[in-house]
Amino acid sequence: MSRFALSARAGALLGPVGLVLVAPHAWAAPAAGSPDTIALSEISVVAEAPAATTSATPNASAAYVGGVTGIGGTLRPVDAASAGLITGAQINSRPVTRPGEVLEEVPGLIITQHSGEGKANQYFLRGFNLDHGTDIAISVDGMPVNMRTHAHGQGYADLNFLIPELVGAVEFHKGPYFVRDGDFASAGSVRIDYLDTLNRTIALATVGSFGLRRALSAASTPLGEGNLLVAGEAQTYDGPWAVPDTLRKLNGVVRYSQGTPLDGFAVTGMGYWGRWNATNQIPERAVAEGLTGRYGTLDPTDGGDTGRFSLSGRWSQSDSGGVTRASAYAIRYGMNLWNNFTYFLNDPVGGDQFRQRDSRVLGGGEISRVFQGDLFGLAMENEIGVQTRTDDIRVGLFDTTARRYRSTVLDDRVLEASAAFYVENRVRWTDWLRTSVGFRADGYYADVRSDTLANSGKARDGIVNPKLGAVFGPWQETEIYLNYGGGFHSNDARGVVATVDPVSPLFTIARSPFLVPSTGYEVGLRNRSIAGLETTLALFRLDFASENLFQGDTGTTEPSRPTRRFGIEWSNHYALTPWLALEGDLTITNARFSDRDPAGRRVPEAPTTIASAGITFGEGAGWFGSLRFRYFGPRPLIEDNAVRSRPTALLNGRLGYNFDGGVSLSLDVLNLTNAKSDQITYSYVSRLPGEDAAGIADRHFHPVEPAAVRLTLAGRF
Repeated sequence: MSRFALSARAGALLGPVGLVLVAPHAWAAPAAGSPDTIALSEISVVAEAPAATTSATPNASAAYVGGVTGIGGTLRPVDAASAGLITGAQINSRPVTRPGEVLEEVPGLIITQHSGEGKANQYFLRGFNLDHGTDIAISVDGMPVNMRTHAHGQGYADLNFLIPELVGAVEFHKGPYFVRDGDFASAGSVRIDYLDTLNRTIALATVGSFGLRRALSAASTPLGEGNLLVAGEAQTYDGPWAVPDTLRKLNGVVRYSQGTPLDGFAVTGMGYWGRWNATNQIPERAVAEGLTGRYGTLDPTDGGDTGRFSLSGRWSQSDSGGVTRASAYAIRYGMNLWNNFTYFLNDPVGGDQFRQRDSRVLGGGEISRVFQGDLFGLAMENEIGVQTRTDDIRVGLFDTTARRYRSTVLDDRVLEASAAFYVENRVRWTDWLRTSVGFRADGYYADVRSDTLANSGKARDGIVNPKLGAVFGPWQETEIYLNYGGGFHSNDARGVVATVDPVSPLFTIARSPFLVPSTGYEVGLRNRSIAGLETTLALFRLDFASENLFQGDTGTTEPSRPTRRFGIEWSNHYALTPWLALEGDLTITNARFSDRDPAGRRVPEAPTTIASAGITFGEGAGWFGSLRFRYFGPRPLIEDNAVRSRPTALLNGRLGYNFDGGVSLSLDVLNLTNAKSDQITYSYVSRLPGEDAAGIADRHFHPVEPAAVRLTLAGRF
């Protein structure tokens, strides 16, 4: 572990215009006006529209009313077996504990939490512990959620501002094969787009176990030549913890839109504020020795607050030659976290609590053009685009006791800017072959002004990555996909320029690379030979020049050794009728360090097996429901595999009734079997009062909440 890390706490398939369908993994073509209607947003001559498997997707939500989504970014032709599009109805049919969990509709993606409910989730995908977002790029309405050079962890992606009932569609990709995906997208990317208009006004109230209270109201109305959408949300939650979370959350969205996804614009304002206490992971020995209970804490003053306020816009125009799109955003973000992961290891008197502060303004945008043409009479598209982003950051780390300031570890200002240029050519060579060939070039610049002069400096870096894809078929309702591409993630700019330990300036440290490359390979197939059933199978490999690993004594990630992952994904969705659907997914991954080291070759926290299954039913008036099973397999916690986590299996259920007149009532039961499992487990050294000064290596876990119920009464007018 570098000295900087020790201080890092010192540290379409789109169809012709006008066609409405649900792309792969949405699996069904909804009827016009149905809650999960998606207005497609790009002309495409490369791919055929997939055969519809049924006329609608089941809707098992008391409050989701659907509407029209403009799809904030350019939707790509689906050119990988592991890519797809999910409807808002599917997202809202899942009974979940927290907003970010709706993204578990993406096959193989696990969303969990190791702290208070206001903090960003933990993400797991394709054999990665993605921490709070290190290698999964998430955006909402064209705005990045991942924060680079963040106080708590590189790529920190806080989705607590998400309002699931406003989601129109979710586009997902896995692997670094897509030209629009840049930083943090090596394992995958998720693009979430809100609705432009609602089919009905929503008003709901939810009450539940452990002090859960939630209220939401949302409506859209014609205004001038366009439509105005307004939504507001408030929530409180205590949780089962000995020290209640006392979560307080306010959230709002205002959007004005005109025109269509191909010829129109939208301007959106969002505001979110949250405050909470945090019960962080605790060592197993503390529970065994009776120092605290399973839902207890060793530092009752941990917690945090955060705020995110944004203004964004998108514009599009089509002509006989193609489609031009532009988007821009400005975000004001702030966060304070108080954490104590090692208790009395570093300071046996005052304790190890620290405050991480992040305050920033960021802005950026994207402009792209899809040119339609032909190559010797063959259907062809060319896409060219530019993306930019600039972050003006103040990031600090302070030693605290019970949230009281004791000393400054670092207090830095960082200006970080990036720009990307991408090009892709897509050609349909025959009825059974289409290809995509492109590249993406990224350039980065950072100016770090540290309160430790030796750690100030400027850095520049760039990377160019090829992106290749081929689709063969369909034959017997089966398509075969081949994909190859390069990707990357950026490292914290402070670690790129730092030369000394900010705590002990006499100790020099090694600088981290600014951009870390990855290379991905994938072969897959998609089959629809059985009416209503779509099956996808993908074999993948991903090589990374440096892995980011969680460090318990800092609560952050640090660059580590190179890795290689092999894996297989199997995803199934069976739409038996318009009102009944089954689904099941399985991911198995082999994750290893690719170099030799006596410590071992296992990648800590890397999941081998992730599985899920579900049933959804509901259509119009009457009964609706959903049952979801999720399996999160055991994981190595240290490099030699001597310490492992336990598996976690959870079952969540929902049952509801839609009454005539637009009133709905639903009951969610979370952790239906009352499983005493862990949300997440780490292994690291910590010290409890009276223990040896060197501390003790132990499993540290954050438990799953016990069985809980949530009752929702909703009106749709």
